[in-house]
Amino acid sequence: MFIQTESTPNPATLKFLPGQTVLDAGTADFPSPDTAGKSPLASRVFGVDGVTGVFFGTDFITVTKEDGREWEHLKPGVLGAIMDHYQSGAPVMDEGTAPAAGDGHAVHEGEDGEIVGQIKDLLDTRVRPAVAQDGGDITFHGFERGVVYLHMQGACAGCPSSTLTLKMGIENLLRHYIPEVTEVRPVGV
Repeated sequence: MFIQTESTPNPATLKFLPGQTVLDAGTADFPSPDTAGKSPLASRVFGVDGVTGVFFGTDFITVTKEDGREWEHLKPGVLGAIMDHYQSGAPVMDEGTAPAAGDGHAVHEGEDGEIVGQIKDLLDTRVRPAVAQDGGDITFHGFERGVVYLHMQGACAGCPSSTLTLKMGIENLLRHYIPEVTEVRPVGV
């Protein structure tokens, strides 16, 4: 098994590409070791000392390290954990806990349904593919009085350039296509 790695805009996060499917659909975010219980793979990666976050996409695993640790010391352990997992034949997620095949966006109920539909469509077609290339995901969390609330995961969570991405990239894109949007703000979930 050959696992490729790619850097991300977040220096604390590295993207691992195992060359096979990680999740059939959706994403899974494990922001701390205590959230990894439903995933044998995430639990195994958290077993590497210095790992603080794990995120799964359809074909990648994003791993976040604690400050003060160097990737040259952590990377071999993470590669070994991923390889050991796939060789064990264990599932990535325990049965019945795989992410739903939905889009990951929060449901919006209310009078702004058409605007929210446009926001979600732009996120899915223009933003999420680019964010996935960087080892993360971004999902709609809410829309209220012109403000779009988005949740950033994986490499995007805590990334030094995430504020710039939100304000200069996503906010400008949404405001250009949807005049009702006045601002974009991140939310932590």
